[in-house]
Amino acid sequence: MTTRLCASCLRAFAAVFMLVVGVRAADLTVAAIARDQQVLVSFELVDGLTPAVGDAIQSGLPTTFSYAIELRRSAALFDRTIASVTISASVRFDNLTRRYQMSRTVDGRVEDARPTEDHDDMRKWLTAFDRIPVTATSRLETNGEYYVRVRASAQPRSAWFFWPWDRGSILGLAKFTFIP
Repeated sequence: MTTRLCASCLRAFAAVFMLVVGVRAADLTVAAIARDQQVLVSFELVDGLTPAVGDAIQSGLPTTFSYAIELRRSAALFDRTIASVTISASVRFDNLTRRYQMSRTVDGRVEDARPTEDHDDMRKWLTAFDRIPVTATSRLETNGEYYVRVRASAQPRSAWFFWPWDRGSILGLAKFTFIP
């Protein structure tokens, strides 16, 4: 009886906490495809740009979304990492010019930088990625079971990335069998 009561109290507390803080979990959708001798990964952080994050950006606070992409091989006991890529998308709003200064880095190298005045372009820049090359398919075994894991986090950290057991990141997965 006491354990049921305690469990009910914990669930109620968690529900009230989520309502009071106003946290809504973002969703990370991931898709992987093997095409043109490359493993390509597309992903999107749905609902990642909350009103609180948007307000922080509009105030001029530099904001960075980081994504750690890992291609892993499923195994009996331990999964093995085949390849990994880290992408960071940053934005800073300039209140004088009313433009967003955006940049993207891949494994620490600046791949693209551009300004925009469009809020929707800025949101897509931070949260949507299409066909990111992770590795060559020559590194994969035929009929091997693989999965892509994408871990998203943001700087500065805020309540919208509330994930108590994982220090502020959101995880997305996509499984596939490699058939050349």
